[in-house]
Amino acid sequence: MGVIIGFILIGIIILLVVTNIRIVPQANGYVLERLGAYKETWGVGLHFKIPLFDRISNKVSLKEKVIDFAPQPVITKDNVTMKIDTVVYYQITDPKLFTYGVVRPIIAIENLTATTLRNIIGQLELDETLVSRDLINTQMRAILDDATDPWGIKVNRVEVKNIVPPEDIQVAMEKQMRAERERREVMIRAEGEKRSKILVAEGNKESAVLDAEGAKIARILEAEAEKEAKIRKAEAEAISILKVNEATANGIKLLKEANPTSAILTLKSFEALAKVADGKATKLIIPSEIQNVAGLVASVGEVLKKD
Repeated sequence: MGVIIGFILIGIIILLVVTNIRIVPQANGYVLERLGAYKETWGVGLHFKIPLFDRISNKVSLKEKVIDFAPQPVITKDNVTMKIDTVVYYQITDPKLFTYGVVRPIIAIENLTATTLRNIIGQLELDETLVSRDLINTQMRAILDDATDPWGIKVNRVEVKNIVPPEDIQVAMEKQMRAERERREVMIRAEGEKRSKILVAEGNKESAVLDAEGAKIARILEAEAEKEAKIRKAEAEAISILKVNEATANGIKLLKEANPTSAILTLKSFEALAKVADGKATKLIIPSEIQNVAGLVASVGEVLKKD
């Protein structure tokens, strides 16, 4: 009988030990209470609690979490009511503060987000609100992170998901954007036409400059050609005169070498007179004494002989 009781006691002890062993997984924290008071926070690993004295009051995940809050109605500085929904990325850094710091911390974060959003948007006008997402996100994250520190919560990031203005404001904004796009289109078209006219004018200017340069070059070439022609003509005339002089000199030389008589010279004189008479002159004056001509020719012959 005593053996049986012993086995029963051993079984009860084993059961109590097994049922009071806890293994805390990664990225978790267990808050332990002893006799109703906070004792410690268990981290990752194997732990044992005293039966009837210790109690795990809360199991907290230390992973980053995301909360997508429903759209909140807010009023801008210029009295425009719109709806904005936000997304909050947070992480529990202290399981003890998270357990004992605030009742229903998620609801507390949601209410704090709504009030903070209303305060920030209330300082901005509609147009500023639509283009100031980064400013709103930064201010909200700083305010929420500071406010949730006593709760053991760290707010890593806050994002404004959607900004929905009233329907009439949306229609007016669409008309404004359409008018702005049409204005930009007109400006771009006008700028293109202006640029085209400038290019055409520059092309005409360059063409006129090239034409003037071409005409100038043509005149220079023409003057050079005329100058070259005159030079060649002068050279040809000089060569012709030189040839005539050479022929005359050769004729005189040949005449000298032939030793002509007075009769031959007289005959040549008459031939020269005949050639003169063969011209187109209407009046011809011949000396009355043709012997003077013969004498003149003879004198020329004497001179040639002396040479």
